[in-house]
Amino acid sequence: MKHTHARRLGAGAVFAVAAGLVAAPSSAAADTAPAVLGTSQGVGYNTAACDSTADPTWLGRSVDGPALNAKVTGSGVRFSVWDVTTGAEDPVFTGDAQTYGQPSAGLHVPGLVDGHSYAWHAWALQGTQLSAPSADCHFTVDTTSPTVTVSSPDFPASGSGGTATKYAGQKGTFVLKTADPAPAGGEASGVACVRYGFDYLGVGGCSSPDAVTPEGDGTVTLDLKVLNWGTNNLNIQVIDNAGNVGGASYSFYAPSNPNPPKTLGDVDGDGVADILLPDAQGNLQYISVNASDTTPNSVIAGAHAPHDGSWAPFQVAHRGWSNQHAPSSDDLFIHKPGDGWLYQYRNLDYGSFTQGWTGAQRSTRCVNDTGASAACPADYASDWSKVDQLVALGPVTGGFTPSLVTLEGGNLWLHAGGDFSFGFQKVRKLTTSGAWNGYDLIAPGADKDGNLALWARDRATGELHAYPIPKKADGTFDFSALADPKADVVASGFTVAAYPTLGSSGDADGDGKPDLWAVTADRHLVMYSGWTDANDLGALN
Repeated sequence: MKHTHARRLGAGAVFAVAAGLVAAPSSAAADTAPAVLGTSQGVGYNTAACDSTADPTWLGRSVDGPALNAKVTGSGVRFSVWDVTTGAEDPVFTGDAQTYGQPSAGLHVPGLVDGHSYAWHAWALQGTQLSAPSADCHFTVDTTSPTVTVSSPDFPASGSGGTATKYAGQKGTFVLKTADPAPAGGEASGVACVRYGFDYLGVGGCSSPDAVTPEGDGTVTLDLKVLNWGTNNLNIQVIDNAGNVGGASYSFYAPSNPNPPKTLGDVDGDGVADILLPDAQGNLQYISVNASDTTPNSVIAGAHAPHDGSWAPFQVAHRGWSNQHAPSSDDLFIHKPGDGWLYQYRNLDYGSFTQGWTGAQRSTRCVNDTGASAACPADYASDWSKVDQLVALGPVTGGFTPSLVTLEGGNLWLHAGGDFSFGFQKVRKLTTSGAWNGYDLIAPGADKDGNLALWARDRATGELHAYPIPKKADGTFDFSALADPKADVVASGFTVAAYPTLGSSGDADGDGKPDLWAVTADRHLVMYSGWTDANDLGALN
């Protein structure tokens, strides 16, 4: 829709001004027509519609009406506005604004009609003298809020009598129907975007990461994971092209899963182990270990990392969970080399970790090789600052309770058998040679028979070592293979230059044995069967 308007007020015309009727000033006009800044609503000016070939600017609801602005040399600016929808010859508004020594001036126009289109232009004032008029500008008023309704075949609305067909922790489909009603005899700007969020919806607009554009019929279909069992609220905000905001809150009940999947290495509760890696922006992305490409299942913003606003500086370990009342998904252990704190994120919401972190206490409950209580060795630090690396080995005391292996001062230490939040875990020094510096630790988890292992990459040679940690008849594990880090070479060629990052999230190909993954120098994710048969899944975000 384009408008042109050729009306100009010449000398000798008489017209209504905001303060009443005023005679036009003398024909000796100010020298320069004003440069129109345009209409504004909120921050900035819209000058695009000051061109007869452009569509009018949409302006929404405001307390004082739309603002008109012009850049001018002179003591003030005179504005006039015409209703293009009615085609009336006389302006519906004329008013003056003083510059007060500034290079521009503006005013608000009250009383405009919802759905009507308008044209306006301005003159520079110098005392009683008028300049030639500016170019015409155009805008259309839309003060009606858009609407949205919500439905879900998986999680019916509370009070509807429907029964959920999915559980908390699973994805459900939510269908949004948006509309932007037009007033009688007028136009509506149309829905620009929809924003959504569970329980809390922060400040933002159509450029926000949570904004989506409806289909041509106004429909938005969302596939969202429900993070909490019980009553949930999906809050919807719909914004039209004039900036008006409407919304709805959809309340529904998500039952807890009576038989949740219990897979070590699974963070997001879908029963499949996950690879956790920072993306290029410092966010933490989850990629299923059986994925066919690098599309993440979920992304946790860098703002949720401890202190730094990015996950990139931290080592992330996960295999097991300590809260038996929470979803059966891995907790996270986060550490940055040199930091005296180990951060534990309890997984209470299927991998979203909205509850934040707690500091994991450094235990003083040391044990010897037989598991008997013993004095802590002299080189055992009182905090986590001496930890160069840590990996989540897998439960070693039964159940799903996590255990960590740390590299400190060239030796390996096992932390297992208790709640890390309270320092209840038991600590055992696994090696005494001091020869483990220069190795990158990898924890592949258990095989189908419950045997554990520790893998390591020699950073100097690129050789991959696989040290068996077999499960004994009494349920304990034999760590004797860790005595010599140079033993048990199984592969070569995994140089730091070619593969800066190596890891394992367990059995990816279903053969009952753990599998390696690697990140290449150009940030491709490569999956292996064991440590052979490389499969490049593509570039990481």
